[in-house]
Formats: sequence, C-alpha cells, structure tokens
Amino acid sequence: MNAPESTPSPVHLKAVSAAGQPEPTPALQQLYRGFERELLVPLWTEIGDLMPLHPKSKAAPHRWRWDRLVALAGEAGRIVPVGRGGERRAIALANPSLGGKPYATPTLWAAIQYLMPGEDAPEHRHAQHAFRFVVEGEGVWTVVNGDAIRMSRGDFLPQSAWNWHAHHNAAQAPMAWIDGLDIPFAYYTESQFFEFGRERLSAAEKATPQLSRSERLWAYPGLKPVSQTEPLSATPLLAYRWVDTDRALTEQLALEAEGHAATLSPGHAAVRFSNPTNGRDVLPTMRCEMHRLRAGAASRTTREVGSSVWQVFDGRGTVRVGDQRWSVDRGDLFVVPSWQPLSIAAEAGAGSLDLFRFGDAPILEALHAHRRQVDAD
Repeated sequence: MNAPESTPSPVHLKAVSAAGQPEPTPALQQLYRGFERELLVPLWTEIGDLMPLHPKSKAAPHRWRWDRLVALAGEAGRIVPVGRGGERRAIALANPSLGGKPYATPTLWAAIQYLMPGEDAPEHRHAQHAFRFVVEGEGVWTVVNGDAIRMSRGDFLPQSAWNWHAHHNAAQAPMAWIDGLDIPFAYYTESQFFEFGRERLSAAEKATPQLSRSERLWAYPGLKPVSQTEPLSATPLLAYRWVDTDRALTEQLALEAEGHAATLSPGHAAVRFSNPTNGRDVLPTMRCEMHRLRAGAASRTTREVGSSVWQVFDGRGTVRVGDQRWSVDRGDLFVVPSWQPLSIAAEAGAGSLDLFRFGDAPILEALHAHRRQVDAD
C-alpha cells in the first residue's frame, strides 16, 4: 500500500507591476497558481534575494560587554549544575538579527563557558570543530583523548572534530573562557554527530602537567617530529601559548619601527594560528588570528566575504562595523557580518590594543567564494 502524499505547503506567488517583472495579467495569475500547486518558484520573482549585487548578511553587527557576560555566567554557576543533559555551562551569543537562534553569525557559534572550583565538565565528542580562548583566569585543564592541557590567560586551544574531551577546574576560583565552534554550519549542512563519553575522568587524567603531550611533540617553531610524517587536516598541537603569540606580535612591530615591511598597516601587527603539519589554518572550518594595534594606530577598512567574531584581549579602542561604532574594552566581543566594512582604532595613550579573531574563511576559500577588499590609506 502506498503511503499518502504529504500536503504541500503553498508557495504564494503574486503578480506585481514592477521593473523587470511581466505584466500582471489574469493569464500570469493563472500561471502562478499552477506553479504553486507543483511547488515551483520562477527565478524572475526571486533573483534580487538569491543573486544580489553583493552579500547581504542576515546577521547584524553587534557588541557584547564582557563584564555583563561574566556576571551572568557567575550567576549561572551558582544555579545551574554541570553534568549530563546540559553537558557544559556554556552561554551562547545570539545575534539580534537571527531570530533568537544561538548563533553569533550564520556559520559561527561563540559562547562564554564557566566552570566552578573542583567541577568537571563530562567527556563527550562531536562532529563540529571547536576551540577555547582564555581572556582571564587560570586553573582549568581541558583533557583531550586523555591528554591534560593547561588553560591560561592568552592561550588558544583548538579542538578538532570527533575527539574526546572534558574539562576540570583544579583551582580554588571559577574560570571563564570563550568557546568557538562551527555549529551553525554543521546544522545547515546536516552533518552533526554527537556522542557521550565517560561520566568521570581518571585520577591520572586530572593531573596538572605544565606541558601536555601534544606540546611536547609539536610546540617547537619550525621543527616537525620525524615520526609524525602524515599531513593532518587539523592541528595536532592542542595549545598555542600566549608567550609565543605575544613575542611574535612584539617583533612584528619592532621590525616595522626599524623600517621593515612587517605589518598589515602602520602599527597593525597580526599572526594566524596554523597547522604545523601543513601550514594551513589550524582548523578546517575556522580561521583564528591575533591582532595588535599600537596605541593611536588604526587598521585599514576591510570587507570580507564570510563572517567573523572578535574579542578584545587587552587594551581599549574604537570599532566600526557597517554603520555601528562602539568603544571596546578588555573581553568585549563583537560580530562582523559578511561584507560589512570593519575598521579598528587603538586608543591613544592607552597601550596597545590586542584582539583575538575567528572567522569562516577556510569554508569560503574551499568553495572559491572568498573575497577581501582593503581600502587604500
């Protein structure tokens, strides 16, 4: 016996009098009713939305204040337990133009995660790529496939897909950090998988080593273990330490001061976290960078296909995204939707402005759809 066909949802086409549209005659109306019955939509009624002259993101520029996020996360720490069910005490940024979805942009998920003293976030794994970036605090270890990795201020900790991971707070104080994942992209492509792991870590996995196993193998600039010859799609190095990032940015600005072309623009240094096995992006779907603007310096105005999320690591400054302008301080986060103009200026006399950035450029580059425009000085 054949299953009954589902009732199609109406498409609702309307003949209108407008430039580039056919004359709204009774015959056209009848044609449109036929299209509706067969669930068809003619291109000439939709081309403005489907093929605009330039990207028109559904996301809006927006800024979140770090002090407000931490206060709310702390309150959640007192009320909401960590364990099976919720899995993580993670509070996602919801872009105001995405209909209440927990998405920072149409492809990127960002959240503040908060762990109380002595707490464990249970083990699990998922098909989404992820990372952690620490703005402040010390004392949490993330445990990836049994490898305990210290999390400290300024550290960037990538987490590629389908690896077991848990978190343990060995300190006497709470700790907060930001999580970044490609959850919206995985949701849109219907490629999600998730699996629960063990309820508890072993005593050995709760150890607090200064260096993780991954660092002991991979954390040496320009040096690759000969025993590890195969290129990997995501980085095997699970911690990129602030001391190294800071030194790289400092030396770029020092070289610029000596007359060498070492920066993006006057006073604007940047580094990209890369995969030591192939030199490509640290994760297949997310590009992660650290930027530094010397006090009083300003970036060039840029537009980029694809979206990004930025967090102020240190310093103060002013950010312009589209027609929005904000003052930003340590920890503040903001979103740059696709093809929105972005410019950043560090406050004069306030020290350098350091910012962490992640975006979806690797996806767009793989599709040969990435484009970047930089305005002249």
